[in-house]
Amino acid sequence: MQLPETNLASRVVNKMLEQDTYGRWLNPTIEKIEAGYCLMKLKVRSEFLNGVGTLHGGVIFGIADVAFAYASNSHNRMAVALDVSISYPNAGYLDDELTIEAKEIYLGGKTAIYQVSVTNQRNELTGLFTGTVYRMHKKYFEHEK
Repeated sequence: MQLPETNLASRVVNKMLEQDTYGRWLNPTIEKIEAGYCLMKLKVRSEFLNGVGTLHGGVIFGIADVAFAYASNSHNRMAVALDVSISYPNAGYLDDELTIEAKEIYLGGKTAIYQVSVTNQRNELTGLFTGTVYRMHKKYFEHEK
């Protein structure tokens, strides 16, 4: 999976994808990536279901965490999670078409906060994820801002 490199954020995500085997296994379609923002789509596959036949909460958490990672690292500063939480207001099902949208809520020098919504094709909220990152000084591309 490789994104067209239309901006610095997409270059950063492409660099991350070189090592993000979990994100590649989930195989979302990245619709949009820009500084502080990530929009993805994901179709629910049979291997994503739990023992009661609904979408496993770990998959919802996982895909939200991937979008969180891409959005929070998109400023060309490596960022790592400090704290995350998720709520699951509605179940997901086989063949659901999920939209995952990560938005930057706060950007500071050392920390940043993001909210990630996971909705289905009926615009029902399946997961609501909030995460805080620590922003390191290390960059993906040293000669960029």
